[in-house]
This record gives sequence, C-alpha cells and structure tokens, in this order.
Amino acid sequence: MRHAVVLWLPVAIAWLLHSCAHNKKLYTSDCSADISYKKIGYAALADSITHYDKQYVEVSGRFAEGKDLSALVNDSLYAIHGESRAFWINFSQDCPLYLKGTHQGFFASEDGAGNKLNDRMVTVRGRVDLRQKGHNKAYRATIDDISYIEIE
Repeated sequence: MRHAVVLWLPVAIAWLLHSCAHNKKLYTSDCSADISYKKIGYAALADSITHYDKQYVEVSGRFAEGKDLSALVNDSLYAIHGESRAFWINFSQDCPLYLKGTHQGFFASEDGAGNKLNDRMVTVRGRVDLRQKGHNKAYRATIDDISYIEIE
C-alpha cells in the first residue's frame, strides 16, 4: 500500500501542474510586435512610476473590473492597496487582442459573456502614461496600448 501512495503522488502532482498550465489564457495583438517591454514588479512600478513614463512595461497584478473600472490593483506581495497605488488599464479598439492560436477576440468568449477578469491575476504589456490617471483621475497612472494579457 505504501508503494502505491509513493507512485501515485508524483502522478497526481504532474497532473495538477499540467491542468493548471491549461487554465491560463494568453491574448496578444500585432500592434506592437517590434517593441521591447521591460518586465517590472508591481511594487517597483508603483514606487518609481515617474521613471517609467512613456515606456513599455510588462507587469503582473490582480485585475479589478466593473462599471467604470478597469484596473490593475495590486499583486499579492504588495502591502499598500487602494486606487492611488493602482494602475488604470486602457484597452484600445485600435489594437485588438486575440486568444493565441485562434481568431477569438478578448472581449468575446465561447459563451458570449466575455472574459471574467475581476479578482484574477493577470500579466499585461503596455505603455505607461503618467498624465492619464484613469476614471476620476484616481489612479497612479494608465497603462495604455495593451498588446498582451495573460490571464491566470
């Protein structure tokens, strides 16, 4: 019996890792294929936002969506929360995002209800705009020209 558990445990772990990898969705756009993005942590971007104005960044965090709400609010490692430390996410119709390997658009889904992003971890690529502060000018900055979003 002990040998069966020892053999079964690695199989279960491998299956779990495999199934988690398939839950991620990646949407990309051809709009900025030639642009290099600087990968930066959420806290570093929030703390040094003036340094990144007009630069292209890749950042991960928790997405918040709703009426008049499209924001990257924090990641699990960042202790300070609130709109003043969050980033407005500005999707553009001029730069459509498609599920990698398909023609399915980001704002469409198989069931017609669109993607449910609220409280999900995402990674986005876009251009920081310090002058734009999002809805009611309440946010740290806007991440504009989104050309990549990975949903975990």
